[in-house]
Amino acid sequence: MTMQGEIRPGYKQTDVGVIPEDWSVSPLGAFGSFKGGNGFPLSYQGHEFGDHPFYKVSDMNNEGNTLFMGKSNHWITEATRKAIGARAFPPGSIIFAKIGAAIFLERKRILSQPSCIDNNVMALIFESDKADFRFFHYVFLTIELGKLVSATALPSLNGRDIAALNLAVPPPAEQRAIAAALADADGLIAALEGMIAKKRDLKQAAMQHLLTGKTRLPGFSGKWEVKRLGEVSVVDPENLGAGTDPSYRFNYISLEDVDHGILLGFSEVEFRIAPSRARRKVAADDILIATVRPNLKSHLYFSQKSPDWICSTGFAVVRCIPDKAHPQYVFQHVFGHLFSDQIEKLITGSNYPAISSNDVRALQIPMPPTIAEQTAIAEVLSDMDADLAAFEAQTAKARAVKQGMMQELLTGRVRLV
Repeated sequence: MTMQGEIRPGYKQTDVGVIPEDWSVSPLGAFGSFKGGNGFPLSYQGHEFGDHPFYKVSDMNNEGNTLFMGKSNHWITEATRKAIGARAFPPGSIIFAKIGAAIFLERKRILSQPSCIDNNVMALIFESDKADFRFFHYVFLTIELGKLVSATALPSLNGRDIAALNLAVPPPAEQRAIAAALADADGLIAALEGMIAKKRDLKQAAMQHLLTGKTRLPGFSGKWEVKRLGEVSVVDPENLGAGTDPSYRFNYISLEDVDHGILLGFSEVEFRIAPSRARRKVAADDILIATVRPNLKSHLYFSQKSPDWICSTGFAVVRCIPDKAHPQYVFQHVFGHLFSDQIEKLITGSNYPAISSNDVRALQIPMPPTIAEQTAIAEVLSDMDADLAAFEAQTAKARAVKQGMMQELLTGRVRLV
C-alpha cells in the first residue's frame, strides 16, 4: 500500500507531475509547429463550395461535439489560394482561435481536408515522423489555452508560448496504443451521433406527415380542421395577484431555465423577493410557450405533478381543454414547421423579437376530428422522442467515459498492456 505523497513503484516525479519511469518530458514544439493564416480577401465573395474551406474565428464559435471541422461558410479556389499566398494546412492539423474571446471557448478542431485559415486563427501541424501525431492531438485537446493568454486589451495567444509547454511523453509504441484506444472511443461517439442525426430526421419526417394529416394512423378517418389555440385551450389561466401572501414559497421557472423542451433548472423563492415576472401559475400538462425571443424555442411541456410552480410572464401558459385537445399532441406542434413559421412571420421586422399571449391564442394548428387520434399521434411521436433521448444519454455517457480515459491514459496513471 502506497502512503499519501509517496511515489508508487515504476513512477517518477517530474515538472509535469508523477509519470511512469519510461516516459519523458518534452516541449510540445518538439513534435509540431504553429503557423498562422491569411486574412480572408475582402474582394472575394466566396462560394458554397470550392477547392479549400477557409476557416475564420467565427467558425470556432460554432457549437458542436465533434472534433472535426464541419462545413465552412467560406471556400476559395486553388487559383485564389495561390494568388493571395494562403497556405493549405494538411489534414490532421488542429486549428484554434489565437485572438479574441473565442480563445476561452476552447473549441479546438481537427482539419479533415487541406484547408486555409484566417490570420486570427492558428494551426498546429504535427511532425508525424517524430511521433504518433494522433496521440499529440489528444494531448493538445487537454491544454487550457485560456491560461496562456497575454495580458493585453485584446486576448491573444503566442505560438512560442504554446510550443514551450512541457508534456509527459510515453514511448512511441505506447503513444500508438493510447491513440488507438481513444480513437475507438471517438468512433463510438461518432456512430452514436450519426444515429441521433438519423433519428432526428425520422422524427421530423414523422411530424410533417402525422401532424398535418398527410399520413393517417390505422383505424382513423374523418376530416381534419384548422383550429386556433384559443379555441382548444385556455391561455394564461391563472396568475399570482398583488394580494398574494408575501411569504408564499414556490418553484420559479425563468426563460433561462428552459431550452428546447428541457427544464434545465429552477429556483425556490418567496413572493416578497421574487422577480416581477414570476406570476404565471403552472400545472401538470401545461405547455409553456416562450413569448420573448420565441425563435429560440425555449418551450416546455410541464409534467411535474407537485403544486406551487410559477413561471415567468415571458411564457404564455397553454392549458388544453380536455375534450378538445390532447396536450402532448399540441406540444408536438410547438417545434414543428407550421407553428414556427407563424411565429417567424409575427416577429419579422421587429426590433425586439417577442409575441403576445393574444398572438399565441391566434396560432393555428391542424386538428384531427377526435381526441383518440390526437392521443395516438402524440404517443407515436413521444415514443420517438424517448428513443432519441435514450441515444442522447448513451452518447453523453460515451463522452464522459472518453474524458475519463484521457485523464488516465494521457497522464500514465493507467497503462495499456
